[in-house]
Amino acid sequence: MAVGEGARFPLAELEVRVAAALRQAGASEASLQAATRAMLHASRVGVDSHGIRLVEHYCAMLAGGRLNKNPQLRVDIRAPGSAMVDGDDGLGHYAAYKAVEVGCELARVNGVAGVGIAHSSHLGAAGAYALAGAEAGFVAFATTNTDSMVALHDGAARFHGTNPLAFAAPVPGQKPWLLDMATSSIPMNRVLLHRSMGVDLPEGVAADAAGQMVTDPQAVEMLLPLGGQGYGYKGAGLAGVATLFSALLTGTTLDTDFIPMFGGGDISTPRNMGHFVMIVDPDKFVGREIFGMMIRRYLESLRGAPARADGTVMAPGDREWAEVERREAEGAPVDPDTIRFLGL
Repeated sequence: MAVGEGARFPLAELEVRVAAALRQAGASEASLQAATRAMLHASRVGVDSHGIRLVEHYCAMLAGGRLNKNPQLRVDIRAPGSAMVDGDDGLGHYAAYKAVEVGCELARVNGVAGVGIAHSSHLGAAGAYALAGAEAGFVAFATTNTDSMVALHDGAARFHGTNPLAFAAPVPGQKPWLLDMATSSIPMNRVLLHRSMGVDLPEGVAADAAGQMVTDPQAVEMLLPLGGQGYGYKGAGLAGVATLFSALLTGTTLDTDFIPMFGGGDISTPRNMGHFVMIVDPDKFVGREIFGMMIRRYLESLRGAPARADGTVMAPGDREWAEVERREAEGAPVDPDTIRFLGL
């Protein structure tokens, strides 16, 4: 069975079940709505490793005390184009969506806004927040650092997290341009999903405790950086970019200092995760109308570029929007563990 081809359920039903589970775990309505929105985004676009399968983990962390059930977000405007959001150790999705909202308000006046987030937690798919900015009419960037699980190039120990970089931009009359990528070969949640489904991993994406490549998800001790053999320095360098913005600019936790997201025993101590959002208003540069014309022209040229006989040229986001259409019609696949937890 291929990963992602298990039992499917309507997205509307999954949304109700996920929200109900978080509500039963004691999460405030505002924070659970944000978390549900972000998880459903991931499950809609096909990023199942960061979708509804995480709800069981979040509920366990709410029960254990790692996550504040009723966080009170605090916004500190530091300058015309910069701010910090204190997530009060709640669900990271809540603080991240708030940062996008603050960034859009500041960028609407000042052109560009950078918003750091501190005292937060796992935020799911970073693309959810870049997309929120694009849907509001802005060019957006979102990133976070995470706990060490990726080897350095030629390394034999965990160092960086999977540290995603997500970008999105509005496109008049079309779905936004959307790029959401881990700086590792794959996210660790993908390994956990493969374990749940009993499916081998692709070659060259993960390693065992000695740093040797493996495909058995049960043998994985660390991930490999984006770029594969010979070019992993690219992914390792980009992972450092995420740490620069998310941890160093916000004064939060370095990748190597995190309490592990999974395992480790401690589910009561907050992790003080940092995230970063940047929002750019096209109106304050070339102007929204010209920007819209240019991005449509760019995408038309990109999609019309010659492709190999066995290939298809796509813009960032094309695969995701096609998957959304499919899943709205057929439902989203759900792994066995999550089916059990949600009582599906």
